[in-house]
Amino acid sequence: PNIAIHGGLASAGSGPDGNRLLLGGDIFTDGAVGLALSAVEILSIVSQGCRPIGEPLTVTGTAGGYGEGAHVLTEVASKPPLTVLREIAATASDEDKALLARGLHIGVAFDEQRHDHDTGDFLIRGVLGADNERGAIAIGAEVEVGTTVQFHVRDGQTASEDLRRMLAGHHATAALTFTGNGRGEALFGEPSHDAQMIHEDLGSHATAGMFCAGEFGPIAKKNQIRGFTASTVLFR
Repeated sequence: PNIAIHGGLASAGSGPDGNRLLLGGDIFTDGAVGLALSAVEILSIVSQGCRPIGEPLTVTGTAGGYGEGAHVLTEVASKPPLTVLREIAATASDEDKALLARGLHIGVAFDEQRHDHDTGDFLIRGVLGADNERGAIAIGAEVEVGTTVQFHVRDGQTASEDLRRMLAGHHATAALTFTGNGRGEALFGEPSHDAQMIHEDLGSHATAGMFCAGEFGPIAKKNQIRGFTASTVLFR
């Protein structure tokens, strides 16, 4: 309780047992390696790489059966999710249509009491599949009826602005950053984006980390695993 967990899933292996985890002189092909820090002042920053599109929607129908950790949305705002998605796409700009075609995500709101959800107020999960006949979609999160969700797209400019906003006003002597392997040059059009921004904005010359196939980090005081984020520990 009350401990921030930062890190990520090893991403380099092309198959089972393809990664190597190092702990001192020992080598492992599975499990986890961690380091507990105490008596140091840290600041946790988790910047997500997506922005909302359309409007927040209340989940009005769900079904299970898509696998562990997944869920099927059958209705949002009393409509099939695919119907809502097509309505969003019909009025979207050409830029947003291209982003929708490149990858669709859904955000699950942290705070149901808020009425003005914005970028950063959602836990981002992938849209895993769709049923054209029912208009249902499968998502990588278990949600209940009454939950607020919103479709999201991955956007390099928004991701860059969000990270810069979260770094603003802070200083650090060192930083560890665990960044999603869906970011990097593929999202920003240039290499080393996150590390470079942390280096320049914080004036920190000691920045280390890795690309991850899913990142750990606290959002809304709860440790989560997510994708396409920059999960950063600042040492102050």
